[in-house]
Formats: sequence, structure tokens, C-alpha cells
Amino acid sequence: MIAVETQASVAFLRDKLQDAGPLTFVVTPAAEIEALQHEKLGVSLARRAEARVPEELSCRRLANLSPRNRLQMPLLTISGITFALTWPSTAALVVTAWCIFTLICVTLLKAFCVTATLVSPRRLGKQSPLPLKDLPVVSIMVPLHKEERIAARLVRRMKRLDYPREKLDVLFVVEENDDETRSAIALAQPLPQGYRVIVVPDGHPKTKPRALNYALDFCRGDIVGIYDAEDAPEADQLLKITAAFDAAPPDVVCLQGCLDYYNPRDNWLSRCFTTEYAAWFRLILPGLSALRLAVPLGGTTLFVRRHALDEIGAWDAHNVTEDADLGIRLARHGWRTELVPTTTMEEANCHTWPWIKQRSRWIKGYMVTYIVHMRRPFRLWKELGMRQFAGFQIFFLASISQFLLAPLLWSFWLLPFGFTHPMLGALDHTTTWTLIYTFIACEVINLSASLIAVSKPHLRHLMPWAVFMPLYFPLATAAAFKAAYELALKPFYWDKTAHGFSDEQV
Repeated sequence: MIAVETQASVAFLRDKLQDAGPLTFVVTPAAEIEALQHEKLGVSLARRAEARVPEELSCRRLANLSPRNRLQMPLLTISGITFALTWPSTAALVVTAWCIFTLICVTLLKAFCVTATLVSPRRLGKQSPLPLKDLPVVSIMVPLHKEERIAARLVRRMKRLDYPREKLDVLFVVEENDDETRSAIALAQPLPQGYRVIVVPDGHPKTKPRALNYALDFCRGDIVGIYDAEDAPEADQLLKITAAFDAAPPDVVCLQGCLDYYNPRDNWLSRCFTTEYAAWFRLILPGLSALRLAVPLGGTTLFVRRHALDEIGAWDAHNVTEDADLGIRLARHGWRTELVPTTTMEEANCHTWPWIKQRSRWIKGYMVTYIVHMRRPFRLWKELGMRQFAGFQIFFLASISQFLLAPLLWSFWLLPFGFTHPMLGALDHTTTWTLIYTFIACEVINLSASLIAVSKPHLRHLMPWAVFMPLYFPLATAAAFKAAYELALKPFYWDKTAHGFSDEQV
């Protein structure tokens, strides 16, 4: 017996399964079929969700390292310390040279991205909405975990989406043991047509990408989008996205929208965080796309064609920065991501320790993503090409190096103020001043990027705060050390960010 939603499905399946012998079809409401799938197949689908990505491109192997591999990191650390103690001057020069080299690489990439964004017109996102009959079905997944504080507000925001209800498929993805969030969503009932709650069976790891992988099997759309619990997307966002996909060339399978914060005035940290995000989503990511480099995706306001997700195995359930990893795997398959000028408002994490915890998870994910994709560097080079491979190295390796080694670079800021420096004995006068001018040039580029990013009318009030960004970024170094510690001891641990503390109502 086969349960189907419509009589049309009966005719379709009877034709496809005509060699299977006598079959009995029963037309059953979609909700009952879905409930039966969860009941009978939920556990097996959950296990599948944990390993959809091929093992060679997944970080789940980090949990099953051989004794030889487990010894590599301690041995490398011991070797580095021994080298530094034996030849301290040489070690200091090598590390300093690497710091300066990666600083220049990261700054030049940022400058190229800003320039490419400013000179390359946006091709997508400005098209007129498609006629109603041509609009595709869009599935939106919103993974939730311990979000009872914000659940009702989220449902209200999703209801504001301006898209035909018969072509909108919204899935609130909730963990099986998260009774509080499920109850909060239940209080927001009745949900409109096309809005559903997907309960993810308990399992390991308990991560956002695992939940997305499970819910993907229940999506009905050809386009799959992701929102976070605290998101407030523009009402016409899906109309812009579907029009952009219709106008995009076939190799563009992913569209990334912009993120902004609705609470930038909460405190100094929220102002700096908003400035950073403005530069990231309005300059850096569009620049990477314009330069035809791999785009490390944001985890929300992200829309992907369903066939691409199925082909690459969707998300790596064990990667705590699953979005960036997804962007690299799409690029390895020859597909492209473009940015669309549509904005989703979020809640800025504006308390220091929660900010560090959130950023440490992102940086740990970047570390894991780099390790995974560099397992076979020559294969990565072949699939990405030389230019994208170089961009990958700068974006991940150089950036991670900057986070971890930033204190060494900060020490050189003592020089313009007349203080001595341990490295002065190894550097001649010309080299010393070249370093000073290099640091100043890098800071000017960073400041310029921040000022350009907040030049839009609704962000212009942040311009005076752009000068304080050099005091903001050191927090990422604290996060990077935490990330390195967790990478060694608990690489799959998901440091949950709480939401719903801002008084802003969007």
C-alpha cells in the first residue's frame, strides 16, 4: 500500500512503478503522510542526517583519528617550542615574517574586495518579481534550539513574508527534547497554510547542520532558504530571490542576502558588531563573488537550489561553521554564489563573553573547514583552480594566523611612540620604518572599508565609531585562543548563542 497526497500522484506513480506488480494507492492528507514518515523512518533519517556529506569532505573523521594522527598536534607543538628555545632569534624572525606576510595578504584581499564591490554593478536582485504562475515553491528552514524566548516573535516575522501561501513551505526545525521551544511555537498557533514544525529525533552531534539535514528530506521546494531564530527578513525578500534565480546563469546555485542589526545602539559592542557586519555583507562577500572567488556563506538569508544541496550532500553535520564549509564545497563543484541586495535584520550579540563564545565557534569552524579541505591540497587546487585556491588560503589560513598571532603585531605599535622592541636588534632602520608604514597603511585600508560600509543613511550614525574598530578586533584573538583549545578537545561542541534580549521590536 502506498500513501499519496493527490490523485495526480497516483497516476504518476502507477506509470513509474508499472513493473512492480499490483499496487494499492491511498490518497491521504500530507500531514498524516509526514507524521507516518517521522514515526517509521525518523531514526534512520536522523542517522542519515549525521553523515550526508562524503567522509573525505566531512570533519566527522576528527572524532576517529588514529593514535598516530592524535600525536601529530602535540608533537608539532613540542617541536615548535624546542625550536624557539634553541634558536630564539631565528624563531622570532620566522614568526614575525609570517605575521607580516599574512597581514599584507589579508589586507590586500580586503582592498581588492572593496574595490571590486564598488566598481562591479550588482546584476541580480533588481529584477521585477516573477508572475504568480511562474513563482517556484520555496522551502524555508528555521532551525531552533532553546529559543522559547523568541519563538512567538519569529512566527510573527515569518508570517510577514510576501509570497503566495500555496508556494511557500516554512519549516520550524526543533530538537526532540526541546519541549520549551515546541510549546512556545504551539502558543503561536494556528500556523498559516504551508507552515510546519519538524521535530528532529535525538542524536549526536546536536548541531544546526544536523537539524537542517534532517528537515531537508521534508522540504517541498526547488529553492531552499535558511533563516535564524532572531531574523526579521524584508517582506518582499523571497520575491527578490526568486527573480534573481530566474535571471542568474545556470552555474549560480546559491544566493546570499545581507544581514544587518536592529539593535546597533545598545552599546559600544553592538555598534562595532554592526559596523563589522556592514563591511562583511556589503563589501567583502560581494567582492569575493565579483572576483569569482569561493564565498564562505553566512548561516542565514541563504538560498540554494535543491538539486545542488542533494548533489553535494547538504551540510556537514559535525562542522560548527557549516555555512562557510558549504560555500567552499559548492565552489569545488564549479558552482557560484552571488549576493543579492536584500536585507534581514538580526539581533547583535552585545555582551562581551557571549560575543567571544559565538566568535570562537565561528573561528573553530573556519579552522575545521581549512583542515578538511586541505586533506588533499592538490585535489583542492584542481577543483578550485589557482585563483580560488589562493583566495582560500588567504581567507582561511592567513586570517586564522592573524587572529592567533595578533598580539605579536600589536607589540610593534610601541615603535611610533618611542618604545623599544625586542626585534629591533634584528631589524635595520629601513626595515623598521617599512614595517611602521605597512601597519599604518593596513589600518587606513581597514578604516576606509568600515567608513564606506556604514555610509548608507540608516548606518551613518555609526561613522564616528569606525575609529574604535582597532579596539574591537582584539576580542577575536581571545575567541581564537578559545577556538584552538576547543578544536583539540571538543571540535564538535556547539556554543549556543542566546537570543531575544534586545528591546527592539522589528
